[in-house]
Amino acid sequence: MQVEVRENFEIKNLTTFKIGGSVRKLFLPKTQQELVYLLQSLENYVLLGNCSNILFSSNGYDGNVILTTGLKYYEIRGNYVIAECGVKGPLLSQKTAESNLSGFEFMIGFPGTIGGEIFMNASAHGQAISDNLIRCCLFDKISKQVVYKEKQDMNFGYRSSMLQNGNYILLGAEFELKRGNKEDINILMKRNLDSRKEVQPNLTNPNAGSIFKNPENDSAGRLLEKAGCKLLYNNYAKVWDKHANFIVNSGNATSDDILDLMLKMYTSVKEMFTIELTPEIVFIGDKSKKEEEICNILYKKIQK
Repeated sequence: MQVEVRENFEIKNLTTFKIGGSVRKLFLPKTQQELVYLLQSLENYVLLGNCSNILFSSNGYDGNVILTTGLKYYEIRGNYVIAECGVKGPLLSQKTAESNLSGFEFMIGFPGTIGGEIFMNASAHGQAISDNLIRCCLFDKISKQVVYKEKQDMNFGYRSSMLQNGNYILLGAEFELKRGNKEDINILMKRNLDSRKEVQPNLTNPNAGSIFKNPENDSAGRLLEKAGCKLLYNNYAKVWDKHANFIVNSGNATSDDILDLMLKMYTSVKEMFTIELTPEIVFIGDKSKKEEEICNILYKKIQK
């Protein structure tokens, strides 16, 4: 099976952070069959969607990267929605709104794909991607076969799902939405967009979304601001001046710059509140020695 591939590709051109080095091979499947073929054929790979919630190493990756954004098929049948992993959240939010369906209003401002949003159980404004999910079509990395899992099998939690254990890859998903009034749906979507613009940088300021997860019953942004993190910067990496839980790439920031700034933010909150924040963004690629050391501190809870 022939799948489009590019060699020695500069991945920063795809990431919302505009950071990342060269990857040895970038595969661009356009169908589920092509994606399954790659997953069955390749031993080692990194799977990416819209590259919106990641920090890719400036050292690049001497291996295979699979990009899923070519898997764009979706279908709306009555209240039911079927979507492949590469469908972008804002598109599905708009299309379901046009069909008078409510449940995806929160996704209007998310730059990610359905695969990434289910992976992290994306949520905002009282809605989550898991709320209306029925079942997932998955690739089982152990059996190397396509399997189906119901919502209750996905172990959804705050910013978490079964997909994070690394044994399964999302190929597609089925949802059941609720009928709603188109005007009310559009008002809610506009409110969500306006709210996002007030508290989050847009992609003209390259960023990867929220840096740290909210601790239980608290806000990472509040803790970071109280700890004075809005004043922090490291070369071209700067904490956004309107919300302390975002880092923007103001020029030619490297992954080293971002990780170093993340460590300063983490340390500031730990020293003031004895709370250890957990990163929300995922680090991918070949680490330098310094990056390895910082990741061992920042991601230790995740690695256990």
